[in-house]
Amino acid sequence: MTKASRISHGSPFPLGARWDGSGVNFALFSANATKVELCLFDGNGRRELERVALQEFTDEVWHGYLPDIRPGQLYGYRVHGPYAPEAGHRFNPNKLLLDPYALAMKGDMRWHDSAFGYRVGSSRADLSFDKRDSASIMPKCVVVDPAVTWGEDPRPKVPWGETVIYEAHVKGMTALRDDIPAQLRGTFGGLANPRVVDHLVKLGVTSVELMPSQSFLDDRHLLERGLKNYWGYNTIGFFAPAARYISPGSDIHEFKLMVRRLHEAGIEVILDVVYNHTAEGNHMGPTLSFKGIDNASYYVLADDPRYYFDTTGCGNNVNLRHPRVLQMVMDSLRYWVEDCHVDGFRFDLASTLGRDRAEFDHHAVFFETIRQDPVLQKVKLIAEPWDTGPDGYQVGNFPPGWAEWNDKYRDTVRGFWKGDEGLAPDLASSLLGSADRFDKRGRRPYASVNFVTAHDGFTLKDVVSFNDKHNEANGENNADGHSHNLSWNCGVEGPTEDSAVLDLRDRMRRSLVATVLMSQGTPMILMGDEVGRSQSGNNNSYCQDNEMNWLQWKDIADRDRQFSEFLAGLIRIRRTRPLLRQWRFPHGNAVDETGRADVEWLRPDGGAMASADWQSTDTRAMAMLLRSASEVLILLFNAHHEAVSFNLPAEAGNSWRIVVDAAAGVADENAAKAIEHESYLAEARSLVLLERRA
Repeated sequence: MTKASRISHGSPFPLGARWDGSGVNFALFSANATKVELCLFDGNGRRELERVALQEFTDEVWHGYLPDIRPGQLYGYRVHGPYAPEAGHRFNPNKLLLDPYALAMKGDMRWHDSAFGYRVGSSRADLSFDKRDSASIMPKCVVVDPAVTWGEDPRPKVPWGETVIYEAHVKGMTALRDDIPAQLRGTFGGLANPRVVDHLVKLGVTSVELMPSQSFLDDRHLLERGLKNYWGYNTIGFFAPAARYISPGSDIHEFKLMVRRLHEAGIEVILDVVYNHTAEGNHMGPTLSFKGIDNASYYVLADDPRYYFDTTGCGNNVNLRHPRVLQMVMDSLRYWVEDCHVDGFRFDLASTLGRDRAEFDHHAVFFETIRQDPVLQKVKLIAEPWDTGPDGYQVGNFPPGWAEWNDKYRDTVRGFWKGDEGLAPDLASSLLGSADRFDKRGRRPYASVNFVTAHDGFTLKDVVSFNDKHNEANGENNADGHSHNLSWNCGVEGPTEDSAVLDLRDRMRRSLVATVLMSQGTPMILMGDEVGRSQSGNNNSYCQDNEMNWLQWKDIADRDRQFSEFLAGLIRIRRTRPLLRQWRFPHGNAVDETGRADVEWLRPDGGAMASADWQSTDTRAMAMLLRSASEVLILLFNAHHEAVSFNLPAEAGNSWRIVVDAAAGVADENAAKAIEHESYLAEARSLVLLERRA
């Protein structure tokens, strides 16, 4: 090793490795460590050059200032303390540890038994102690100069009521885009390419929700089967963008460039973040960072502290009740907003974030801390409102200021259009923003994020092409993934050339996506649904980093191009029709002196829906009329296998005009075609939107 670096006391704040233009301050929280060593590596990360003990320990933070260190320096930590799993401590200085505050990481994880704090295969399991050095297999942290010239970054600040979310995967979006430079495909830079941005602009979405882009690891068991963790819900660094999405020769500023380019196009960037668990797993998992820095502080331990309390299904829960761990998460969120200019977050398994150990509490410390934070209260906050623990399903129970993925909406809409019985009341609630769940504490309709497809499950094309999951490629004998898909293959399982089946599938997916865009709430579209992306019936494609998941840009079928145009038309219609994105929940209140209501429910014969109609299991056709002082819309829903004629209500003003007809593939924001007759024939399994303006 080289001669010892100069080191001075430094400061316990800020945490992490911070370059100040002259040197670098290193600060690491560990309440229970007895010694912390900073390890410096050569530019390839292969050779450890020096170990520097951080002598200062202030307020449970180990710190020191090295004036000779510059940006680009690779580093990690070795942390000493008791190895006593039965007491909740798992210190092992033989293991190189990643800095929880690292702004960048270099190198891939090269799995080996030395990554574990215990001796793999020992009869004493995790109570044994492994003395092998793990430095050679570990990624390394990178000292970063975070300065960047943003200029006048035009943050879109899209109002919630105008938001249309597009859930995307950084790599999957551009891996097959052969009209952008090869080195940019599958990267942040690829997503920033004008051709990709132009696709999003033409589609009309306002906000891109990126699947996990913070540093994550590929699970060992997947790599051993020739697979990868494609989705990325396996985080190991909450501040560092995933190195796999940074193009060769670039650095973390590529992420910021992507944000800037999307902002210039008026598109927000929302990050899917995983603060509920880490990649270190349970008591038999590896020692990579938090577990070796201060296991008893960073994780929620079980009554027997050798084990972990787990409501994530991933082996551990991050301990947000600990002030320093909560600080880390809040610092991470603020970093992405202030330094990287992101516009919001979608929180994976967010029920875990609201647990006081076992029970969910919408006044949990995490929620209360965000509520009063002057930075975070200004960005979009979206919860995945469930986890695997007791009472983990919390849709509608998150605090004011939050939106939530509404899977009840997904299941209702899918079930209705495939013809399930007794869903008329649930569909009505879903169309009006699920007020039964969200209309409380001043929450607005946009709190319900409405979707029929997301990364987890079938794509839209597969929803209408498969009755059953086909996950054989995952190597788990098709036992993984859920079986309750509420899908329908329209008569043939999988691909077919039968034009009648294909036409029905097109009509079904047009009706499904039209329902999402015509509902009160915040619509969300899955990447590739607009061009007919299929996963060949795989509904759990988390480990498929290949063309099964990547968006295919070439050889798009004509019917899929037409569907993309139809979807873009729906988004334009939503944007120009305030009745489709109301600020308040419609509850049948009068809109004028005549007493006419803001929403009415009608049978196909034109009569008002009665109690018997709502209770009937056979109600598969109904109409919803929305009214304001200046506009009237009527939505016709026909989930029957035959066409149904709807009598149209008599309203003052001009004739009804066709805005959307899912059977005909019409989505015309100009509503050019008028009809003079008093009824309209809705084809089987189709949605129709008609309009009258005063």
